[in-house]
Amino acid sequence: MKPDVLVLVPLRPDQQAQLEATYTIHRLDQADDKAAFLAAVSDKILAVVTNGGRGISRAEVEKLPNLKIVSSSGVGYDAIDVEACSEHGIKVTNTPDVLTDDVADMAVALFLAVRREMIKGDAYVRDGSWVNKGAMPLTRSIRGKKVGIAGLGRIGKAIAARLEPMGVELAYNGRHEQSDVAYHYMGDIVAMAAWADVLIAAMPGGASTEGVISRDVLEALGPEGSFINIARGSVVDEAALIDCLKAGSLGSAGLDVFLNEPKSDPAFNSLPNVVLHPHNASGTIETRGAMSQLVVDNLAAHFAGKPLLTPIN
Repeated sequence: MKPDVLVLVPLRPDQQAQLEATYTIHRLDQADDKAAFLAAVSDKILAVVTNGGRGISRAEVEKLPNLKIVSSSGVGYDAIDVEACSEHGIKVTNTPDVLTDDVADMAVALFLAVRREMIKGDAYVRDGSWVNKGAMPLTRSIRGKKVGIAGLGRIGKAIAARLEPMGVELAYNGRHEQSDVAYHYMGDIVAMAAWADVLIAAMPGGASTEGVISRDVLEALGPEGSFINIARGSVVDEAALIDCLKAGSLGSAGLDVFLNEPKSDPAFNSLPNVVLHPHNASGTIETRGAMSQLVVDNLAAHFAGKPLLTPIN
């Protein structure tokens, strides 16, 4: 008999087809009455497929008495109750590394879009301003600027590697100094923000980083400073971010993530000094396919009794 797998979020088509050929699939994501559906299949479920945004709650975990593995697409797992999974002997996997390059690319894209005002430039051509008003107002150069990276993990390092050839000065903040990197470590994130022209958030989400990018940090960046977030919406005090952008105490921002996704605060929509992107930094065909395949491969390893490829707990 095929093992029963509960799908909270489907994979890419090729990998979803692999799932359906290998397992008995139960699509909670397609159920109209999700509570009734879950109750009907709960005893059968041995594995769950989800992603970093949807996750799985303690309440859901505790309704699945025979669950053995949660295989998640995404590097972040703050929406997964890993503690509850560990308490019940359930393994959790994610998909690190395969999305590093695309997320780092998006951080740089937002960095350039914000500092060189590319969205405004696009509108300046489209609305006839170039013809009617002449040359667009000047923007700021990239070379020689100071960039602070909050969180120098896999993605933070990839961002730094892309920015270094652009001639910027780099520093980083994190839980501790890393002996194998040459960038300057700054243990006080407010001090790093005061030093930096641009601050990029690349730390994981979760309770330990909630609100780390505080009003003090944003105001320390100042009216000429820029904040870029490809981490999680929870790492920044979003109300303070909106206030600072409105007041001009922070110059600009580029955001791929928001606090209440996908319902971003409508206040962002009227702010001319922010570039918005719908949490799609890893959203390429190639990377999402590789992420989905790693979900499938982790399940295959589990049911074959082999070591998991990317375990969290």
